[in-house]
Amino acid sequence: MKRWRSVVVLGLVCLPALAILVGLGVWQLQRLAWKEALIAEVSARAGAAPVAPPPEAEWASLMPESTEYRHVRVSGVYDLAHQALVFRALANPRGRYGGQGTLVLTPLKLADGATIIVNRGFVPLERKDAANVAPPAPAEVAGLMRASEPRNLFTPADDPARGAWYTRDPAAIAAAFGLTRVAPFTIDADAAPDPAALPEGGETILAFPNNHFEYALTWFGLGIALAGVFAAYAFSVARQARE
Repeated sequence: MKRWRSVVVLGLVCLPALAILVGLGVWQLQRLAWKEALIAEVSARAGAAPVAPPPEAEWASLMPESTEYRHVRVSGVYDLAHQALVFRALANPRGRYGGQGTLVLTPLKLADGATIIVNRGFVPLERKDAANVAPPAPAEVAGLMRASEPRNLFTPADDPARGAWYTRDPAAIAAAFGLTRVAPFTIDADAAPDPAALPEGGETILAFPNNHFEYALTWFGLGIALAGVFAAYAFSVARQARE
């Protein structure tokens, strides 16, 4: 009888643990469905024909989750005197240039006086002067809308006085240069028809980690293992009781 009490106690401990493990597995499957839907939505936005960006009147209420990676087209005049060169190490370039370099973020002044900062693309360190080559005026830009790049504990502080930038942050760039009526988003320019052109556009990363299925299998596997251990113990007790 004492052994059966231990089985009951063990069962009372294992049952909530099993419920938690199964719940975590189900949650990861739900996350998987959400992530797959998000990837499909982002791919559809990025691959769609370019449209006009949101007007200035809507900028304050924009939600990044509904506008991120939207393919847009806009025209204006670049302001090379107030551009920021954001350090970037391009490990897996889509174009011919990679390694250490900078993203060239240049304010584009629209016809109505508002400004959108455009990430014109990547320039390797040894070709840094290419960032200052004047583009056509007016310029027409097609690219993907991007929210301000978040910082983390390892991101160095920007130093506008030295021209040292480490994040794609339109608000910080606007503040450093005294720019007004600046959009809260940037535009990553599409790749140019000439593969040798600099800055090198089209380097937006559209890969999203999606390991939720593996996580679900891990939680379900742990649940099966726990149930197996309990079943083995209960079977052992039952066998000893028959002897």
